[in-house]
Amino acid sequence: MLSEDLLASVLTAAWNGELELLQLIDHCSKLEQSRRAPLAAILYQTWLRRTRSPHAHLAYFNLGATLTNLGELTSAEEAYRQAITLSPGFIQPRLNLGLLLERMGSPEKAIEEWRWIERNVPADTPEQKALLILALNNLGRALEISKQYRDATDYLSRSLALDSEQPDVLHHWVFLRQKQCCWPVYLPVGDTPVALMEQSTSALAMIAITDDPALQLAAARRHVDKKVLKDAPTLAGPAPYEHRRIRIGYCSSDFCLHPVAMLMVELFELHDREQFEVYGYCWSPEDGSEIRRRVIAAMDHFRRIQPLADEEAARLIRQDEIDILFDLQGQTSGARMNMLAFRPAPIQITYLGLPATTGLPSIDFVIADRFLIPEEERPYYSEKPLYMPDVYQVSDRRRAPGPTPTRESCGLPQDAFVFCSFNNNYKYTPEMFTTWMNILRRVAGSVLWLLADNAWAEANLRQEAITRGIDPARLIFASRVAPENYLARYRVADLFLDSFPFNAGTTANDALWMGLPVLTRSGRTFASRMAGALLTACRLSELVTYTLQDYEEKAVGLGSDRADCLRLREHLAFEREHGVLFDTSMFVRNLESRLLRLARRHGGTDARV
Repeated sequence: MLSEDLLASVLTAAWNGELELLQLIDHCSKLEQSRRAPLAAILYQTWLRRTRSPHAHLAYFNLGATLTNLGELTSAEEAYRQAITLSPGFIQPRLNLGLLLERMGSPEKAIEEWRWIERNVPADTPEQKALLILALNNLGRALEISKQYRDATDYLSRSLALDSEQPDVLHHWVFLRQKQCCWPVYLPVGDTPVALMEQSTSALAMIAITDDPALQLAAARRHVDKKVLKDAPTLAGPAPYEHRRIRIGYCSSDFCLHPVAMLMVELFELHDREQFEVYGYCWSPEDGSEIRRRVIAAMDHFRRIQPLADEEAARLIRQDEIDILFDLQGQTSGARMNMLAFRPAPIQITYLGLPATTGLPSIDFVIADRFLIPEEERPYYSEKPLYMPDVYQVSDRRRAPGPTPTRESCGLPQDAFVFCSFNNNYKYTPEMFTTWMNILRRVAGSVLWLLADNAWAEANLRQEAITRGIDPARLIFASRVAPENYLARYRVADLFLDSFPFNAGTTANDALWMGLPVLTRSGRTFASRMAGALLTACRLSELVTYTLQDYEEKAVGLGSDRADCLRLREHLAFEREHGVLFDTSMFVRNLESRLLRLARRHGGTDARV
C-alpha cells in the first residue's frame, strides 16, 4: 500500500514527466489492490497528460480497464479508443472495448471490434492464438444472444479447431446445434472427443438429449462444481424468523413476457396476505408487458437487483428477513446461483425455471407431484421433493385468447388433420422427428404445424423430412405472435404432439387450457414427465404413453378418428371449469399449507411435507 507521502511523491514525478512506465503500472496496481482505484485513474491520467512516451498506448489500455472497474464507461471507451489510435495493431484494447460496448448496450459495435481481430490476427504465436480464440468466443456468444445461430456456431467451431478442449465453448456449441436441429448434435469438431462434448453439455441442453436422471444430475453437479462458490458464508440462520406473517421471496430474471411469469402471476396475486408477505427480487428486462405489470402489482415489495453483485443481493434478501426463498431459475440463462450460495434465507426452494435437478447444495426443496417425481427417482435429485396433492404446475386463469384465426390465414389446409407441436425447436430430436414423419405417412393428408424459431432449424427440418420420404410442404411453420394470438391458434389444430425427452411445460398447459388434446411420451426425468403430470391431473391418462411405438399408434388412431378428438375436447372443456389442473385458488392454498408446515418443521428429516 502506498503511503500518503509516497503517493504525493509519485504524483509529482508523473506531473514532471519523470515516472517510468513500469513504475507507473506498479504504483497503480498497488493502489487498485488497496481499493484506491480512483487514485490509480488520476495517476494514469496525470502521466498521460505530462509524459511523452512511445508506450502511451499501454497506459491508455490500463486506464481503460481501471475506469471500467470504476463504472466510468464513457471515459473507459475513450481510453481504449486512444490506445487503438496510437497502436492500431494492439489487440487487447479491442477485446476489452468490445466487452465494454456490449455492456453499454451496443452489441453490434462490440461485434465489429471482435470481427476486426478475427479478420486481422493470425494464430501464429501462442499469444496471438489465445487472443484470437477469445475474440471468436465472444463473437459466438454475442451472436447466439442475437439469434444469429449459424454464424455463432461457425465462430465457435473455428475456436474449437484452434483449441479443442474448451468446456465452456462446447457448452454453447452443443446447445446451438440443438437450436438449429443440426443432427447428430454431437458431431466431431477439431480434435474434440465426443466424451468431452457430453461432459460439457449444460444441464438445460442435457434435458433434451436424454431421460436418464443420473446423467442429468451429473451434468448439473459438474456445472455447480465449476461455477458456484464453495466457501460463501451462510447469511441466514437455521430457522425461520418470527414474523406475524411468513415472508416469501421470489427470485427471477423472468418477471416479464416469459413462460415462468405467465404461469405464476396469478399465484402471486392470490397469496393469502393474512399469513404471507410477498417479496419479488428481480433482474428482468423492463419489457413493458402486461404480465410484468401484473407481477409487479402482485408483490408487496418489489426489489430490482440488477445493479447488485451476488453477495450484495444476498445480503439484501437477508436484510429483508425472508423466511422462504423461491429460486425460479435453476441453471437457466440469467441464473444467479452464487447469490443462492450465500444462503440468504433459512429455506430455499426451486420451482419451474429448470425442469430438472439443479444440483445446488443451497437448494433444499423442489415443488413436485408424485407423477412428476416418482419415489424411485428421488435419489437423482439434489433437492427433496415438496409434493403437491394434484399437480406441480400452477396456472393463470386470467389469460385470454384473441379471435380464432382461420386455417387459411395460418397457411393450413382447410380439411386436413392438423398435428401441432409449438415447443422450442431445441427440444426436437431425430428419434421423435422420425416418429412424427411416420405419423404423417400413416395419416393421409395430415400436416405438422411447428414453431418457426429460426431459419436454420426450419431448413434442416424440411431436409430431414425429405430424408424420411415426407413432402416438406407438409411441415408448416408458425411465426411468433402476441400471447393472445398464440393461444387462439390452439383452436385451429386437432392434436398436440409432445416432444421427448423434453416435454412441453407451459406450452402443454396452454394447449390444454384452450381445449386441445396433448399426446405425450413420458420417461424417467422431470422434463420427460411434465405433460404426463398435467394429463394425469385432468384425468386424461389415456394420452400418456411410455414408448415411441405406443405414441405413434395413439397419434395415428386419433388422426383417423375426429369424433374421438371431439370427445377429448369436451372432456377438457369440463376440466377447465371443474377440474384440479386449472383450479389456481386451490393450488395456492395447497402450496401455502405446505409452506406453513415447512416453516414450523424446518430442520426435521421428513421430506414429505
